[in-house]
Amino acid sequence: VECVGDDIAWMKFDSEGVLRAINPEAGFFGVAPGTCSHTNPNAMKTIQRNTIFTNVAETDDGGVFWEGLEKEVDTSVGVTSWKGEMWTPYNRILAAHPNSRFCAPASQCPSMDPDWESPAGVPISAIIFGGRRPAGVPLVFEANNWRHGVFLGAAMRSEATAAAEHNTKVIMHDPFAMRPFFGYNFADYIDHWLSFDEKPGLQLPKIFHVNWFRKGEDGKFMWPGFGENCRVLDWICRRVDNEDCAVDSPIGRLPKPNALNLEGLDSPVNVDALFSVPVDFWLNECKELETYFSSQLNRDLPPPVAEELRQLGERLQQNA
Repeated sequence: VECVGDDIAWMKFDSEGVLRAINPEAGFFGVAPGTCSHTNPNAMKTIQRNTIFTNVAETDDGGVFWEGLEKEVDTSVGVTSWKGEMWTPYNRILAAHPNSRFCAPASQCPSMDPDWESPAGVPISAIIFGGRRPAGVPLVFEANNWRHGVFLGAAMRSEATAAAEHNTKVIMHDPFAMRPFFGYNFADYIDHWLSFDEKPGLQLPKIFHVNWFRKGEDGKFMWPGFGENCRVLDWICRRVDNEDCAVDSPIGRLPKPNALNLEGLDSPVNVDALFSVPVDFWLNECKELETYFSSQLNRDLPPPVAEELRQLGERLQQNA
């Protein structure tokens, strides 16, 4: 697995109808808390030099510290918090701001593709949408078709993170994970995505939705995440190759039983719970989406999206 970029992709179709993407950025601007050699070893190698840190804690020997580095940084040398106050592991305050960052050249990442700066870009075989949903949303599912995939993007909702202006634990609408970044009318943006399905000769990628953050009744994450997410990417790649490893559901195509490689996980995963599609939850999602689309788009809502929402509710009612 090699990297071209970790954030922004500029995409366009080439003369052969293949969707290609470039990374317009020169580096990584990543959230520091939680980043460590276990969760993101390549990021830790990337930031060893030529890196700007903002709102992290500083150790008295000139190093940096944030929550997640407890096993890698000796805090006994003394730590100054992001607020300029002396900090110890016994304090009930955060050493680093929740949205503290590191900014480093992408060229320092060990897994960068050798041609990551090629103007031809990289061909796109799959588009993956995703949000933080503690309940109701399966680990991964595939859109039924391009129009359905565009609907999934427009319908995205996610628990707010430290990078957002909202308090955490709030489930907010975040269409295409682009809510703060739309540069023009939302309805026109959706129409632009929908238009590619009507243009002959285009090789449209499959669209998927992932949710690494579903929690069980005990409040703990049901999926280990981080590097183990490659198991989900493996299934996605197999679906791109049209392998028969998916089954229909009211919300899209889910992995068939035993289709997801779970060998070697540190702890067992409750697959049934991880991929369950609770009908009441999703019927409520439909109501939330109807209200949201009505308030934000009203008569400008593209008819194909309204039809996808109607069909979703119909499929759910049939499975109630």
